[in-house]
Amino acid sequence: MELDEFIRANTKITATALVPEIRLHLATELTPLWHATESYLNQVNIGAPFWAFAWVGGQALARYLLDNPDVVRGLHVVDIGSGGGIVAIAAAMAGADHVTALDIDPVAAMACAVNATLNRVEDRITAAEGDAIGYDFAPYDLILVGDVCYTRGESEDLTHHLRRAAAPVLFGDPGRQFMPRKGIHQVATYTVETSQEIEAKPITEASVWRMVGL
Repeated sequence: MELDEFIRANTKITATALVPEIRLHLATELTPLWHATESYLNQVNIGAPFWAFAWVGGQALARYLLDNPDVVRGLHVVDIGSGGGIVAIAAAMAGADHVTALDIDPVAAMACAVNATLNRVEDRITAAEGDAIGYDFAPYDLILVGDVCYTRGESEDLTHHLRRAAAPVLFGDPGRQFMPRKGIHQVATYTVETSQEIEAKPITEASVWRMVGL
């Protein structure tokens, strides 16, 4: 089975309450897809299906971009840890000239491409496989980061790398343990509905943060 076929076969096209403008191939239940992925992993060596969920930080950042299109209009943007692409798609819909959706997982890159086509913005999104730590941000006018701060070492390395970038950085995050606490400024907060299969509470708050100099 090809990757795009696997994505379509194990997800349902739906939209979140916070970002109803964007339709995505999402998992309606965690366990069946997780088991399907584990089985498929034995065949083609793919990872856990984090791309199949609209994480709350990504939803908040997508909502912010759609509500504030001047933030991205006409810019070359990179969305790191893009997953299924909700942030990248929002940036394209808000008027970004071009968006590179970067994820270390090749299945996430394919899911983003499939979702970009679903939302008719595939001409302005390039889904790319790669590690954001050490990535060359020089070509971009804006860096978007939607809900990626889950482990200490990787989050610290990413934060250090982002602080060296010339482009401004926007984070979407509900306050994960390893989100940077210094040198960021809160610009918006949203109430987000989500599944208790992936979050502790069905309704939580997630904020958008702008990285500022220390």
